[in-house]
Amino acid sequence: MATRTDHSPATDAGQGRAPYRRFNALLIANRGEIACRIMRTARRMGLRTVVVYSEADRDAAHVREADEAVLIGPPPARDSYLAIDRIIEAARASGAQAVHPGYGFLSESAEFATACIKAGLVFVGPTTDMIAAMGSKARAKALMAEAGVPLVPGYHGEAQDEATLSGAAREIGYPVLIKASAGGGGRGMRIVREAAELAAAVTSAKREALSAFGDDHVLIEKYVENPRHIEVQVIGDTHGNLVSLFERECTLQRRHQKVIEEAPSATLDAAQRAAIGAAARRAAGAVGYVGAGTVEFVSDDRDFYFIEMNTRLQVEHPVTEMVTGVDLVEWQLRVAFGEKLPLAQEAIVLNGHAIEARVYAEDPARGFMPSVGRIARWQPPREEAGRVRVDTGFDAGDQVPPYYDAMLAKLIVWGEDRGAALARLQAALAEFEVGGVTTNLSFLAALMGHPAVVANAIDTGLIERELSALTPPQGALTGLEVGAAIAGILRDEARALDSRERQSPWLTGWLVAGARRRAFGLRDPHGHEQTAVLRHGRDGMQLIQGETRTPLAFRDSDGAELDLFLGGHKFRVAVTRDGRRLAVRTRDGHFQVTWLDPFGGEHDSEAGSGQIVAPLPGTVVAILVEVGDRLDKGAPILTLEAMKMEHTLRAPAVGVVRHLTCAVGDFVQEGGELADFEASEGGAEEGGDG
Repeated sequence: MATRTDHSPATDAGQGRAPYRRFNALLIANRGEIACRIMRTARRMGLRTVVVYSEADRDAAHVREADEAVLIGPPPARDSYLAIDRIIEAARASGAQAVHPGYGFLSESAEFATACIKAGLVFVGPTTDMIAAMGSKARAKALMAEAGVPLVPGYHGEAQDEATLSGAAREIGYPVLIKASAGGGGRGMRIVREAAELAAAVTSAKREALSAFGDDHVLIEKYVENPRHIEVQVIGDTHGNLVSLFERECTLQRRHQKVIEEAPSATLDAAQRAAIGAAARRAAGAVGYVGAGTVEFVSDDRDFYFIEMNTRLQVEHPVTEMVTGVDLVEWQLRVAFGEKLPLAQEAIVLNGHAIEARVYAEDPARGFMPSVGRIARWQPPREEAGRVRVDTGFDAGDQVPPYYDAMLAKLIVWGEDRGAALARLQAALAEFEVGGVTTNLSFLAALMGHPAVVANAIDTGLIERELSALTPPQGALTGLEVGAAIAGILRDEARALDSRERQSPWLTGWLVAGARRRAFGLRDPHGHEQTAVLRHGRDGMQLIQGETRTPLAFRDSDGAELDLFLGGHKFRVAVTRDGRRLAVRTRDGHFQVTWLDPFGGEHDSEAGSGQIVAPLPGTVVAILVEVGDRLDKGAPILTLEAMKMEHTLRAPAVGVVRHLTCAVGDFVQEGGELADFEASEGGAEEGGDG
């Protein structure tokens, strides 16, 4: 176990008191998956758990599971999960003696840590000085240089004027990476390849950084081409001990946000692993670090460079737990009690390989557009201790709100080696069923089967380059998908009739007057529609598609699964229905299908060609045109922030902006009109993209 001699972290210099002590009631200042995960360990350690929640989360899983829950405000995070005074008051009202910030929100806020300590609460994390030192990327870079940690060339100064930033970018050399100084998670981050793109990128990055972190300062670094993202888990105690728990490969990212994480990195050999671990301990030791943290590096396969240090638990911490057998939340709490770390550095052993996949409510084929709504079906794969784990804050019937991150769950698997872990992850993804909202499950399965991923020939740009291959356009629904959808509709109708002690005529025989025929209209998420006819005669049911007739039957079972018999071939499929929306799972993956029920009110109105509408609920953060502007097809019109991401809506054709029906700062609902746009005669009219 490494021992520090350069700092004495046992007291908080700003308060002059010991910030760590024993407690028995813990308030978790977060929501969703991470709040539920922290509660799991806290309960096992005998602690009473308290959570806070916004009005949008009244019925959320973390509220249901906690011993006590306190309402702190309306849905927007700035009025609830980022409202320091309200969280401190919730702790006082509930009798909590300590606060765990989780990740995101206030987890890296020195102001929040100070407020907790002033209120007499234990802050489960580092001291305010440590957060401040590492929270400013510019200050952290200076500390790393002094500690001998390798750095990427860049500008980390305080001056933020356009001349200074453009001069720095020119001196560094394009391409450059703009990053929010006060935060992470991909927000406030932009790649700039040419000088002409810099000003707009800086403006956008600053706006996003201010919204996410309350600080619009940015820094500029050399962009490492074909980079890998490798990070090291560290944790220190108040007795001067500091250890690292190996590294994680976090290279597979979309929009600068991680999608897949692995431990350990298959890229590093033993010497590189030892070197990057030692560098991480030097980085953390530079501030006498206490608590759990992550030191992040960018690598070009040969060398590695310090990016930043996150002074909190990371989303991907479970993969480290899987390969070390360490419960990192338990260690965080023991450190906050003032205890020594349970293990010395040499006692921490690497075992096998773990992979985490982040399951999001989003549509990868539409630029990872978030999806909101009610979860009609929630069936994660069966958990196996030490092999398959699901961390989530959702269940069937829950609402996915538009105000927060779109992550639904983390699916974590372990294998004896990377190949075994990949195979187990693919099997678990195939079992995962979510209905009611669009998810990235099929995308994750395609990604984990991509030859470059299997061969570990990856970099942070792989998803962007291969997106078309990973999200192939869905053509007409196959006979298997159509048959599964129809069987699911008939099954649900039969169940409804059974509950009223009636029987479905479609499943009990045929009429003397002749065969029954019923038409089904189905539409996939990309707008492709098709009609199939189901005929029920003396010889049973037949599915008719064009000139093709295929015998169809099914056998119901509990839940969403059923056995579908199609043309003499039995398939195990799953269908979840939420009104006219069906989530269908077959051997070919997951599909979202809309049933165009002629008796079910299929009256969805398409937005007129002159309307630019919100694709999902969000806040207008920038209007990029004026009334009367003539635009080329694809020109940006406005920027919408939803679920912690910015989405730019663009002109669907060549035309003119006739009217703006929104203003910066407006919160708009899905489908709300934002602008009137008149396409020029002959211009193609396609939907704007986000």
